[in-house]
Amino acid sequence: MKKTFCMFAVLGATGSALAQTQVSIYGIADIGIAQADTSAASATWRMDSGNQSGSRLGFRGTEDLGNGLSAIFTLENGYSLDAGTLGQGGRLFGRQGFVGLNSTRLGMLKLGRQYTPMHLAQDAVDPFNVNLAGNMQNIFTANGLNPAGSTIGMQDVRMDNTVNYTAPRLGGFSAEIAYGLGEIAGTSSAGRQFGFSAGYRAGQLNLVLSHHDANIAATGADGRATMLGGTYDFGVFKLHAAFAGNRIAAAAAAPDRKSRDAMLGVSAPVAGGVLLASYVHHDDRLAAGAIDARQAALGYTYPLSKRTNLYTSYARLDRKPAGASDTSLFNAGIRHRF
Repeated sequence: MKKTFCMFAVLGATGSALAQTQVSIYGIADIGIAQADTSAASATWRMDSGNQSGSRLGFRGTEDLGNGLSAIFTLENGYSLDAGTLGQGGRLFGRQGFVGLNSTRLGMLKLGRQYTPMHLAQDAVDPFNVNLAGNMQNIFTANGLNPAGSTIGMQDVRMDNTVNYTAPRLGGFSAEIAYGLGEIAGTSSAGRQFGFSAGYRAGQLNLVLSHHDANIAATGADGRATMLGGTYDFGVFKLHAAFAGNRIAAAAAAPDRKSRDAMLGVSAPVAGGVLLASYVHHDDRLAAGAIDARQAALGYTYPLSKRTNLYTSYARLDRKPAGASDTSLFNAGIRHRF
């Protein structure tokens, strides 16, 4: 249950309340047992925090400025419940940290560390909500720089130094655009990131188109990804699908690495819970050294209350050609939201 504090600023002799600020404290505590078994190493059993949703403690606030305008902020800390340590490399508010303005007529402007539009788009179409063993980001890229088989090895679903604008909804249409400054002296391209998404929702249909372009400051490698995805709720089950094209331009004279990803999944109410399933395929278009991949996943979540649920999932990730490392993932645990 969110804890809400209301503070009224009373100015002038008449005691009129000119502004109202609301601050909410919220969070998630998620922990379970997990196993990762790869063809290159022995299986490892461990206790993991944040299998279904990253464990977090957050503060979210709004201040009414009048005329449909409000000031907003979010400070969200990530932590590991198994060891009590900070997440996101030890950052205090590594999950999110931004402040901005929200207008009912003009939209929302936010400054700070935020999710990429691509990650939010993938979260909207993945039956596993980019979590659990079946996470589509095991293959899909959130920032253009790590499709399966890439040697870049970078997968950050957040952007630092970000200016994000979200347009007001117009009928069933929505859109957002984000730019992350690289902050490298003498250049505006090194380390910078750019992304956008456009969505349409009507009845049971939800569609989203998203693009992300990211540059690695240290090497100059540039990654781009464009994804079209959606869901359709048939009532007895929900259909999930996505298709993406990726390209990595290396800093050296090496050829660009191009690839394509596809996902097809379902989620359905079963025995009081929700059954999750998906199949993800990665097609590497590199002429030499291509590594294709495919992932099949199955999961189940069961609510114990409105705020607490149990979960379990399993995924098998196979890579080709022969000799590339294959992976089996399993997790089961409990998540509590407050």
